[in-house]
Amino acid sequence: MSQKVSVRLTVNGKAYERRVEPRYLLADFLRHEIGLKGTHIGCEHGVCGACTVMIDGRTARSCLHFAAAVDGAEITTVEGLASEDRLNPIQQAFHEHHALQCGYCTPGFLMTVTEFLQRNPSPSRDEIRIALTNNICRCTGYANIIEAVAAAADAMRGQAGRS
Repeated sequence: MSQKVSVRLTVNGKAYERRVEPRYLLADFLRHEIGLKGTHIGCEHGVCGACTVMIDGRTARSCLHFAAAVDGAEITTVEGLASEDRLNPIQQAFHEHHALQCGYCTPGFLMTVTEFLQRNPSPSRDEIRIALTNNICRCTGYANIIEAVAAAADAMRGQAGRS
């Protein structure tokens, strides 16, 4: 029998503490321990990007991190992007530009784009393409995703100008 460890995480602004096996993956913690199903598990090798979350403000593959290894961290999942009554600009742009089909990869793309636009609020189309290379979508040709990211960047710059 494996010994369990206590893991304390703040996820989308809410504190959680659970006892889990040391080898328990962060993706499983999010999905099974606290019920956040938006973080999808695709390849379980860190290649596809479907499990992307933010750990202390930086994107990371939750299928490659043990929950115990990030004890005390601030985690943001796709559920933490929108407010209660509205989508954030990136989510809205993905919706308006039809940047998803089956939606399985979408949470990972949204998290990747969130960090990318924080670092580069005025990206070129080439910079957007490069930023998206770490996420795999098997349904689209990426054209709509690129358009959505560009539109989100424009919308976010517009919001910043009004602040």
